[in-house]
Amino acid sequence: MNHNQKLELIQPGVLIMGMDMAKRTHWVQPMLHNGMSVGKAFSFKNNKEGFESLLAKIEVLKEANRCHTVIFGLEPTGHYWRPLARYLIAHNYQVVLVNPYHVKKSKELDDNTQTKNDRKDSRIIGRLVIQGHFFETYFPTGVWAELRELSRTRSQIKARNNASLNQIRAILDEYFPEYETVFRTLTGKASMHVLSHSPMPAELRQLGEDGIIAEIRNGVKKGVGPKKAKLLYYAAVNTIGLPATQAVRRKLTMLLDSLRQLQDQLESMEEEMEKQLHATGIGPYILSIPGVGVVTATGFLGEIGDPGRFTSWKQIRKLSGYNLVEQSSGERQGRRTISKRGRSALRNHLYQMALMVACKNEPFKQLYRHLLHRNQNPLKKKQALVVVAMKLLRVIWILITKKECYDPSKVLGDYRNQQLKAA
Repeated sequence: MNHNQKLELIQPGVLIMGMDMAKRTHWVQPMLHNGMSVGKAFSFKNNKEGFESLLAKIEVLKEANRCHTVIFGLEPTGHYWRPLARYLIAHNYQVVLVNPYHVKKSKELDDNTQTKNDRKDSRIIGRLVIQGHFFETYFPTGVWAELRELSRTRSQIKARNNASLNQIRAILDEYFPEYETVFRTLTGKASMHVLSHSPMPAELRQLGEDGIIAEIRNGVKKGVGPKKAKLLYYAAVNTIGLPATQAVRRKLTMLLDSLRQLQDQLESMEEEMEKQLHATGIGPYILSIPGVGVVTATGFLGEIGDPGRFTSWKQIRKLSGYNLVEQSSGERQGRRTISKRGRSALRNHLYQMALMVACKNEPFKQLYRHLLHRNQNPLKKKQALVVVAMKLLRVIWILITKKECYDPSKVLGDYRNQQLKAA
């Protein structure tokens, strides 16, 4: 829906309800199509009784102002707006969303002050809807809702996993800083067994080289050899770390237990993500691209929802905030940058995919190197990765719309291949 189509919705007989959302109480400012307020803003509770009282109030306002249609304008801050939006849609009301950034920038236009309160915000939201500055509400359903929730849950688990790892590293930096020179990967089987049973230098010194080998082989079938055991014993003997207390040892044990649980959860989530990804019917086409994995593909589809609601890959580009903008004035030509006005999670998934295909996918690797080293306007690394991400987005769009698997010979096209050959 373009801006003119949005304005066509705001006609005489339409009642606009600007709504400011909160955890306990929502505020509403009723307005007519011409921007005039209908009475004062009122509030209602964020519960079923409050929702029912809102619908009753709407019927009174519709009859009093001879309106036949009601449009609710919501500011999607946090998650508080979702239950009400679903409730209103279920009762056949139209719900549109207003960009929170627009609300923030418009607050001083009302009274030329920095004042911010619920009544004022609801009035600003209503006026933005009347001006056509809104977008349609979309709730993913079915497999698309599953993908979005799986991806977001995995991100939360991954963040907790990284936090646990950082706390373990902090303990080792203080009490056994030489440990990571022996085991560069803390989460390896041998490393986790050592950290669980004999993590501190005093314990390792007591075991000796042979004892270290025997201890690790008790828990790991393919344990470390004499060379690694010798390095670990030497590190324990010559450590500069502080003597560990029982409290430190207990804390480390708790962190390791938490880390194992989180890693099991990550593995379980990724198995479910792969299952749901194949259930979409288009997941295999995306996964056919070398360098694109289950996690990033799930995150991508989870953020955009059903691709069938888009008519062009450029709409997804704008949704991600990767569309280019510039600030120019008169003879001054500004630098072009990405807008970053969109879904940051979607932008991150595309960037992560670009990193992988630039390393593992030959056509994208050639494109990335060309962008870095071309004679005219060579790009910086991050700029080149953004270009690769947009090229990848176009490739994904073609694959899922035509329902075909990846073909490396079709990625760059004749013009780009001629450029690469000339370079």
